[in-house]
Amino acid sequence: MWKFKEFRKVLDGLTAASSSSSSSASSQPGNREVEIPESLQSEHFQLCKTVRHGFPFEPSSMAFDPVQKILAIGTNHGAVRLFGRPGVECYCQHDSGSSVIQLQFLINEGALVSALTDDTLHLWNLRQKRPAILHSLKFSKERITFCHLPFQSKWLYVGTERGNIHIINVEMFTLSGYVIMWNKAIELSSKSHPGPVVHISDNPMDEGKLLIGYESGTVVLWDLKSKRADYRYTYDEAIHSVAWHHEGKQFICSHSDGTLTIWNVRSPAKPIQTIVPHGKQIKDGKKPEPCKPILKVEYKTTKNGEPFIILSGGLAYDTAGRRPCLTVMHGKSTAVLEMDYQIVDFLTLCETPYSNDFQEPYAVVVLLEQDLVVIDLAQNGYPIFENPYPLSIHESPVTCCEYFADCPEDLIPALYFVGNRQKRQGYSKKEWPISGGNWGVGTQSYPEIIITGHADGSIKFWDASAITLQMLYKLKTAKVFEKSRNKEDKPSTDIVDEDPYAIQMISWCPESRILCVAGVSAHVIIYRFSKQDVTTDVIPMLEVRLLYEINDLESPDIEQVPTPSGGPNPQPIVLQSHPSTSSSSSDGIRDNVPCLRVKSTPLKQSAGYQAELVIQLVWVSGEPPQQITSLAVNSAYGLVVFGNCNGIAMVDYIQKTVLLNLGTIELYGSNDPYQRQPRSPRKTRQPSGAGLCDINESPTASEDRCKSPTSGCGSPTSSDDEQAMKLFIEKVKSKGRKFSRAVATDIAKMSRKLSLPTELKPELDVRDNSFSRSRSSSVTSIDKESREAISALHFCETFTRKPDTSTSPCLWVGTTLGTVLVIVLNLPPGRDQRLVQPVIVSPSGTILRLKGAILRMAFLDSLGAIIPPANEAWREPNAPEDKDDKERLKKRRPVSVSPSSSQEISENQYAVICSEKQAKVISLPSQNCIYKHNITETSFVLRGDIVSMSNSTCLACFCANGHIMTFSLPSLRPLLDVNYLPLTNMRIARTFCFTNNGQALYLVSPTEIQRITYSQETCENLQEMLGEMFTPVETPEAPNRGFFKGLFGGGAQSLDREDLFGETSGRPRPTVVTHIPGPGGMEGVKGAATGVGAELTRARWALDERGQKLGELEDRTAAMLASADSFSKHAHEMMTKCKEKKWYQF
Repeated sequence: MWKFKEFRKVLDGLTAASSSSSSSASSQPGNREVEIPESLQSEHFQLCKTVRHGFPFEPSSMAFDPVQKILAIGTNHGAVRLFGRPGVECYCQHDSGSSVIQLQFLINEGALVSALTDDTLHLWNLRQKRPAILHSLKFSKERITFCHLPFQSKWLYVGTERGNIHIINVEMFTLSGYVIMWNKAIELSSKSHPGPVVHISDNPMDEGKLLIGYESGTVVLWDLKSKRADYRYTYDEAIHSVAWHHEGKQFICSHSDGTLTIWNVRSPAKPIQTIVPHGKQIKDGKKPEPCKPILKVEYKTTKNGEPFIILSGGLAYDTAGRRPCLTVMHGKSTAVLEMDYQIVDFLTLCETPYSNDFQEPYAVVVLLEQDLVVIDLAQNGYPIFENPYPLSIHESPVTCCEYFADCPEDLIPALYFVGNRQKRQGYSKKEWPISGGNWGVGTQSYPEIIITGHADGSIKFWDASAITLQMLYKLKTAKVFEKSRNKEDKPSTDIVDEDPYAIQMISWCPESRILCVAGVSAHVIIYRFSKQDVTTDVIPMLEVRLLYEINDLESPDIEQVPTPSGGPNPQPIVLQSHPSTSSSSSDGIRDNVPCLRVKSTPLKQSAGYQAELVIQLVWVSGEPPQQITSLAVNSAYGLVVFGNCNGIAMVDYIQKTVLLNLGTIELYGSNDPYQRQPRSPRKTRQPSGAGLCDINESPTASEDRCKSPTSGCGSPTSSDDEQAMKLFIEKVKSKGRKFSRAVATDIAKMSRKLSLPTELKPELDVRDNSFSRSRSSSVTSIDKESREAISALHFCETFTRKPDTSTSPCLWVGTTLGTVLVIVLNLPPGRDQRLVQPVIVSPSGTILRLKGAILRMAFLDSLGAIIPPANEAWREPNAPEDKDDKERLKKRRPVSVSPSSSQEISENQYAVICSEKQAKVISLPSQNCIYKHNITETSFVLRGDIVSMSNSTCLACFCANGHIMTFSLPSLRPLLDVNYLPLTNMRIARTFCFTNNGQALYLVSPTEIQRITYSQETCENLQEMLGEMFTPVETPEAPNRGFFKGLFGGGAQSLDREDLFGETSGRPRPTVVTHIPGPGGMEGVKGAATGVGAELTRARWALDERGQKLGELEDRTAAMLASADSFSKHAHEMMTKCKEKKWYQF
């Protein structure tokens, strides 16, 4: 192993040498900035899955271990999720991916049997932290339909589609020679097949009697010893499930016509009672009114009350539109509990695992298609338990996701404080009944937060520390908008057919707790965090007209103002927004109309995130605004910036003014590298879903975009603006009628597809969602022009131009054509001046180029550490300020100084830029490319993040071909390249994100989040961090048979199954099943558990098991001694009594 590590180091050296040789020619080898020591090596990286959170996607089956108190859920995709106490979860996956038909626990044995639709049985070992398959059996000629494993038995009954029952030894996973054939079970006179086996169970009081239910309606009580049927019960309707009374004298069946039949074991002629829970009462001689099938029934008894009959389904057919129900019948009362989703399965939790004792049910676990509900049976009204698992991720579909590691320490308690006030009331006061397993020993103590955005406009904050997940707080962004009450009053948006409030992008500053979100209706909302409730009379709103018309080349309508060139000292330009006056032209074309209406009435905002400002893009001459493709907020500057395929807008959310409103082409000034030609003959905007406005070679900026802003943005429009607007409307009237409503609809449909920055690429075919199309740059200039969008934004304090000797606040802008532009920000010096003086925005003239769309930008200091964006510490916005606080705030500058601004003049910075195709490291202020690396040639990068790890920095990338790669910084030396996950759908691309300390996540299904790590240290410690599913628990004592039952032969009758099903039963047919050894034996356990901690854990398990067995042996020895003493005492008394008697007294 030591030689292999040395070999890897040699390879790292060779790669670094090749990387430096491929650097830009403008790099200076003698510069001090190139000599940054890099501590990260390839042995620091390893990729592995950690945990999976969320509700199991498309569940199909469920099982519960009443002694260990753990729950297992199987899915239609071959997954098995195990749940113990809150925070103890586990994920298993069958390689075949087939649907899980049924799960059976080996109760209190630390094992689980799963039956799949591909007719395989698998035995899972749950005594290790990562469960593995010990054995598998494949049925070759029969389809599995039902399984039953009696408590404390090693013989598993397997029913098949042909109606036969096979018996399997679960210890060795071998097939017994004992088979119950369907033709022997039914009446010999019967000419039809009884159908598949739908139920198997042994009599609670006699293990030698097996109850077999066939789909056709036939039930057979089979005597295992005599190998014949004792009784046969026939009903006209198909059977769905069967359940025993604990005394073994009665059983109940549920049927396809919505009836329940209760049978006496010794009276097979007809049922002793027929119940139609949701139908009309049965009249003499008439069949009950048919209802929907009762899919499952359970019959549970109590010692001091009436039995419980619990069933799912059975509603009357005339209850159209009624939600699925679970019915609880207890004595004369019947409770119908409505569910939000279809019921997949349910289980009744009882106090005892023994079927021959009073069950004493206390809860019902109901597995729904998209939820897990636990009902308290012991309280009146049957309240539900508050679910402690993070199963509500998909409550509304997830549309975006962000991951933050190493957050401020006080952030999670603050979010929990405000989120705790949102909790619903009316839950059961008892503890959560699924309480098995033990927590792992977490070695990672840093706070982690996951933020999910949803289709209904809600945002959820999750505590993701120590590989657990718990919801902290939920924010509903749709509250700031008016909701449509009828179809005619729908929002005036054609961008989306539904979910107009869906969250598309999230920008969050954890230090200042400023939150900024962008929605699909081209709206942006800025939130501040407060621990106090507040009522906002009027929500501040800005409307931005981010779409521009080309100037007429022959006779310009508006005076052209030349944009400053990109020289070393260009003159600053101060910009302001258009006035926001909603209007429509006389012919009905929408203009200056936002997609959503902000509430005009006072809004009560609870503690938590409270809306500070709403920004909306408006319709322009009948065209809807394009969706936002990039977003960034900076709390120190008080600025938010966003862009789309039309251009970029910057807003001062402190003064509530628009500072910048430019088309993408106008950002270049005279340095536009593309030969853009105006479209002919049209001079108005083409109906393209991702296009830019037409513009001539020398771009212009109209007067209404080149005026100094004032503190009050709502000033009336100037006369020049009115004249320009009149000319604009005339153009729309004369030329804008050419494209019809259908074309506008096509635009909306197209814009819906462009929901990701990665989709806004010049070469992406919107009809091809496979991401396999080549992304060559050989496209026409018109195509480039029509598809250049703002794809990345980053606030920073750095060198903006080559001659700079000090850093200054600026904004770096990346586009989908691989261009990076720099905008300089001139902020007022003091807090008071910041409130009234405008922020001066000017172009710097700096333009950098990369291949592919720009995805991410970051900055390193002279030691290679990440320079975080300037931020402001959080303070309570609604707290009353005294004079001392006001004076202190006046003196305090709002822009907190970042590490870069305190550097000496001689110390350089490094800009790290990642695009779809390559990464570059640029030295600042010289702007020399010192390192360059082509990440991929055949694919493209979907997500790239510059992250901190092991006190160093690296670039992490996820490509569309499934590769996850990491590169050292600043040398861009490859450290990891693993073909992990091919991109199968847009959900993964939309939600994949990296964060610090080697963590990453993505939405693996619509309901589940998969967390992974690329850190070797985390992989080594993962075994200790994971929880234990199996814990040594003593099995409850069997119910006492009582003196009279023991004397007269009553009570439960045992059966020597080993003698019946073992070797004496004969050899099974070799063609029935095939045995497949699993990887979960001792070798699999050793391979799965690594590290000293895991070895100690296994040793502790072994000691616990040995101690448990020794304790049981000691108890049995003590019982035998007591029995021997009792026998000796009775024998002595008998001898004394007989000795005193004479011979004639006997």
